[in-house]
Amino acid sequence: MRIAVAGATGNIGALTVAALERAGHEVVRISRSLGVDLSTGEGLDAALAGVEAVVDASNGPATDEAETVAYFGASTRNLLAAEERAGVRHHVLLSIAGLHRVKGNPHYAGKREQERLVSAGPMPWTIVPATQFHDFAAMVASWTERDGVATIAPLLVQPIAPADVADVLAEVVTGEPRGRHADVAGPEPQDLVDMARRTLEASGRVVKLVPTWSGLFGPEMAGNVLLPGDGARIAPTTFEEWLAKSA
Repeated sequence: MRIAVAGATGNIGALTVAALERAGHEVVRISRSLGVDLSTGEGLDAALAGVEAVVDASNGPATDEAETVAYFGASTRNLLAAEERAGVRHHVLLSIAGLHRVKGNPHYAGKREQERLVSAGPMPWTIVPATQFHDFAAMVASWTERDGVATIAPLLVQPIAPADVADVLAEVVTGEPRGRHADVAGPEPQDLVDMARRTLEASGRVVKLVPTWSGLFGPEMAGNVLLPGDGARIAPTTFEEWLAKSA
């Protein structure tokens, strides 16, 4: 199959490209750095020529809710319209498990707009909601680290290996549209602060972690909010296995 991956140079996008190519598919990479701009639609028609299915693993700004919603909205409208013109038969969107239980977070608001447009749009679709990735904790700590100290919310998550997410996306996009896919998650719950500590230790870095709800993630994300729903698809790679491989 000829399959396009939007966000192809990002973490999940690049892994999805690799998974599809291992399976023998022809992959079209869509990324601003490669000359295709989702936010304006520039280059989309040429990129989607002959494409049968699309994975949208693209990302966007998350600083301001209105800006984030506008960006995801414009990008998704442009992509869906170009797919319709090209005769694409399946649109697969990577989304977030628990998305509709969290209010006040700009990135989640943008992803909700994506889901709304995809589910009401012209293309047959599958939405794949995934939990946070194994590298999420260290990334969050890096956002706030100053002089060897980082604040981080004590979130309860059930993280998944990025490569496992890519494998699911590669599998789903080659099949028939399924609507909303079951949540995709890793094997076991983890505390985000502990994940950050262990990831930093494995990389040889010394950072003092200060648990707090006063940062980007507030108490509305506490408890089981970010855990996968009933009937979730559980991916095989544990956090420990991923950490050992990464180190």
